[in-house]
Amino acid sequence: MKELVIISGKGGTGKTSVAASFAILADRPVIADCDVDAADLHLVLAPSIRERHEFRSGREARIRPDACRRCGACAESCRFGAIVPDDRAGKVRLGDVAASFATGPAGIALRVDPFSCEGCGVCQLVCPAGAIDLLERTCGEWMISDTRCGPMVHARLGVGGENSGKLVSIVRREARRIAEESGRTTIVVDGPPGLGCPVIASIGGASLVLVVTEPTVSGAHDLARVLSLTRHFAVPAMVCVNRWDLNPEMTERIGAEAREAGARVAGRIRYDRAVTLAQMQETAVAESNSPAATDIRRVWANLEV
Repeated sequence: MKELVIISGKGGTGKTSVAASFAILADRPVIADCDVDAADLHLVLAPSIRERHEFRSGREARIRPDACRRCGACAESCRFGAIVPDDRAGKVRLGDVAASFATGPAGIALRVDPFSCEGCGVCQLVCPAGAIDLLERTCGEWMISDTRCGPMVHARLGVGGENSGKLVSIVRREARRIAEESGRTTIVVDGPPGLGCPVIASIGGASLVLVVTEPTVSGAHDLARVLSLTRHFAVPAMVCVNRWDLNPEMTERIGAEAREAGARVAGRIRYDRAVTLAQMQETAVAESNSPAATDIRRVWANLEV
């Protein structure tokens, strides 16, 4: 089984457009969208969802009103301003909460603002009545779907949902399981941009990483950082320059620096308005006969996946 992960050092390089085209070009692939913070591969592949599963990660404090003495110890200790008066809407400052305690004859009812709570557990430690519970937080969901290319595993984070790489690992695990059970030999992964934990969770143990970059100063800078990461984890890496013809001189520089860093150049993709048209039509670029589609097919052939 071969697992190709498409990543980028920064957002907006065209990574997902390339990943969607590879899903079309691959032979009976399993597709995984590991860019869970900003998943959009589904906009092109139009998945039909057949399974939904909750994703839980981290903890969230909850105050039991029947046990709370309204002493305010939790609010005084919370450094995130997550303990707020129950009769107010939205987040308020810690000083406002303290002032409310001073004016109330028997204190006030409290609640936890879920968007501010970090699940650190300090409030539970200082509560003299033991009225605070730390509950597992539901952060989103992950799904198994069917697409015109094959099965797809993808996810959706809730508003402010935590993603330290755990959800990415779940998506990859399920994609591998489906590939093994269905006898499919290729997994195409749309990875997240950047260098953080989600990226590390995406590339570990992969057969090959393709880094999609652009011919700009920031593109070259972020590419160098990503290639340093792939070297650290000993994952083979190749580079693709998208919209290369907008700055041929920078494209040459990026190619030279990539080779110097030990990565091969898989190819270049020219600037083509057909890419935008394909997005508007909810299709992959490789499903067209555009010049950019020809470039993407050439890159795919060079990957030898």
